[in-house]
Amino acid sequence: MFGASNFPFAYGACGGDTASALAAGNPVVVKAHERHPGTNELFGHAVLAALHATGLPVEMFGLLQGPGATVGQALATHPAARAIGFTGSQRAGRALFTLAAARPVPIPVFAEMGSLNPLVILPGALAERSEAIAAGLVQSVTLGVGQFCTKPGLVFLLADPASERFTSQLVIHMAAVPPATMLTADMRKNFCAATQHFSHIPGVRTLVAGAANGFAAMSPALFATNSTTWRQHPELREEAFGPGTIVIQCASMEDLLATLELTGGNLTASLHFGSGDAAPDVRAVATGLERLAGRLVFNGYPTGVEVCPAMVHGGPWPATSAPATTSVGALAIQRFVRPVSYQNTPDTLLPLELQNANPRGIWRTVNGARTKAGV
Repeated sequence: MFGASNFPFAYGACGGDTASALAAGNPVVVKAHERHPGTNELFGHAVLAALHATGLPVEMFGLLQGPGATVGQALATHPAARAIGFTGSQRAGRALFTLAAARPVPIPVFAEMGSLNPLVILPGALAERSEAIAAGLVQSVTLGVGQFCTKPGLVFLLADPASERFTSQLVIHMAAVPPATMLTADMRKNFCAATQHFSHIPGVRTLVAGAANGFAAMSPALFATNSTTWRQHPELREEAFGPGTIVIQCASMEDLLATLELTGGNLTASLHFGSGDAAPDVRAVATGLERLAGRLVFNGYPTGVEVCPAMVHGGPWPATSAPATTSVGALAIQRFVRPVSYQNTPDTLLPLELQNANPRGIWRTVNGARTKAGV
């Protein structure tokens, strides 16, 4: 497991990836992120204490510190490794994916590599609750200083006077957010570089200029452009990881749908609509977003992620390297198991979970029905 820079708790030494793999019965080696060595060390001791307390072998868990270029590559190519969990940049995730594929026996890589998380607001929603959406959107964009992988980085509107008024409301709310400290100076440096580049692209308006403050603090940034400019400049489709977003005005519903297709794979996609929006338009946008993301959010914001059986925290490339999986929720465990079918197997040779009497008393599917009864 490779710890993340932005979530040292949820994706650190004993975060969701580690918990999922342990729950599936695997030993885990964690490559701690270089920016959080102390935090990961503390969590590593907590994991060892938990293994002792539950009577599990301490060899189930190991923690390594060091640079990713050496320690990470050694782990990815070690013959004992059977799968990789990763959260980070597309560059690093692609490097691990390539290393794993080049092994004599390739292994799966479950990499989460960033997301633009498009959010669409239709005219009916603006007519009914423009001010409330503006306030909620700014809270979502700036939550955790924009360091959530589910932060809405693109906002799509249909060009009309109502969308201009909404953008003005966004400016007021965004400008009122005070600077806050990002997790690392490198994160702020990269965010500043991305937003500076956005501000120099012809056709892009800087509505709120993000400013660095102190050692690692950052104030939010807001940009606006039209769909033509956004389509012509691929760099506007690069993730700016931090407290900022881009508003994109589309000329028509057809233009909106065509422009959305260029956002690529995402973890989330959100749609705000109102009673005045035509049902075919709402359906068309929802269908388009469904192809782009692992989680659809209606009349809400994507930054909240619940650990529950229904959660999908995954999506098409480049959001993840394995679109059929999730790194949050109960289904995350299935990344680290391998299905085996037992045919004509004597009952005594079956795992306890599959034996006729159901000695473990667990829920099972027998002839298509959920039951705890023996067979």
